[in-house]
Amino acid sequence: MNDLLITVSLLVALLLILGSGVWVGLTLTGVAWLAVSIFSSRPAGDAMAVTVWGSSSSWTLTALPLFIWMGEILFRTRLSNDMFKGLAPWVQGLPGRLLHTNVIGCTIFAAVSGSSAATCATIGKMTLPELTRRGYPEHMVIGTLAGASTLGLLIPPSIIMIVYGVAAEVSISKLFIAGVLPGLMLAGLFSGYIMLWALRHPDQVPAADGRFTLREKLAASRSLMPVVSLIVAVLGSIYAGIATATEAAAVGVVGSLVISALQGSLNWASFQAALMGATRLYCMIALILAGAAFLTLAMGYIGLPRHLAEWIGSLGLSKAQLIFALTLFFIVLGCFLDGISMVVLTMGVLMPTVQAAGIDAIWFGIFVVLVVEMAQITPPVGFNLFVLQGMTGRQLTWIARVSLPMFGLMCAAVALIYVFPAIVTWLPQQMSR
Repeated sequence: MNDLLITVSLLVALLLILGSGVWVGLTLTGVAWLAVSIFSSRPAGDAMAVTVWGSSSSWTLTALPLFIWMGEILFRTRLSNDMFKGLAPWVQGLPGRLLHTNVIGCTIFAAVSGSSAATCATIGKMTLPELTRRGYPEHMVIGTLAGASTLGLLIPPSIIMIVYGVAAEVSISKLFIAGVLPGLMLAGLFSGYIMLWALRHPDQVPAADGRFTLREKLAASRSLMPVVSLIVAVLGSIYAGIATATEAAAVGVVGSLVISALQGSLNWASFQAALMGATRLYCMIALILAGAAFLTLAMGYIGLPRHLAEWIGSLGLSKAQLIFALTLFFIVLGCFLDGISMVVLTMGVLMPTVQAAGIDAIWFGIFVVLVVEMAQITPPVGFNLFVLQGMTGRQLTWIARVSLPMFGLMCAAVALIYVFPAIVTWLPQQMSR
């Protein structure tokens, strides 16, 4: 009972400080300091210094700022316009026509970005004005973009996967490879929904721009070559075993700089803006990671992971019931925290329970990314909703409502990877051979 009171007191303090508007990283550090000072004989300053340095000096973590920088560089190129030119001729014959550019464009950009917010903003600045001008229904344009842009977290390289890999101590390269098939599956679900909607509402789909010959389609596809080449260089080097995730990230930065230079968008101002944007974002993430590492240590001192694992074990939940409970837990948590905070706050506590239940750590990582994706489009703290609100001027609640079908498809994706775990585990197993 005493341990329970201590745990509840710390959790209440954490929520109160977060609710007051203090930075997440500083909140985690402050609560951890209190826990170590009050409930441990170890000096809090010494524990914090050792833990923060250990969490910040990981070579694996070097991939994170590099992938962020790559995305920032590409965000400032005309890549999105080129992608629209290359994709439009190929989707004219599909039910839903150009609405598929939201899904395919997000899928392609996700493979060089790693951030759902960056994917949403980059593809949105291309598709929102174009599709609206051509007469596509606004609720479908915005709803499909909100859902598809979350692929920035699932399709590698993914910032959230790097954070999970560091927190759960699993191979980031294997996580990247594991995310490929689930990402393509989810993109297929989004496109399938667009087709079904278009077949049910043919009167709301504008007429095709015209018929394109194969030669014209192939000619338009040349606009996709830069981004496809970069994807092959980054992911191909990881999958072939030539480069680690960190080395592939360096390849991605060099490749994005080359693309930016060839497109004429690389100058000192854009280079400086991309570098500073990446620095600010990584510093925020690094502060959260350092605070979370210190809080995990403090929670270990008071025995929270062990007590939680024992409590969940005493419930006698099956693996399916545990996954269902964790899905609900992450969905609720996602209403109040961003994805990175969710991962770093929970992994230290949940991983012992997950491992005790016999759940594969790589599979669980993809599961976590999928449920964090849901959090990107759930109010009040849905980052993609904020991005779209800024771009469209629409109410947050309206955007969340039109995104609801995409949320349902993500729930279906979670069910599919549970029933067919090989969707996640097959490619990493091939990589190990």
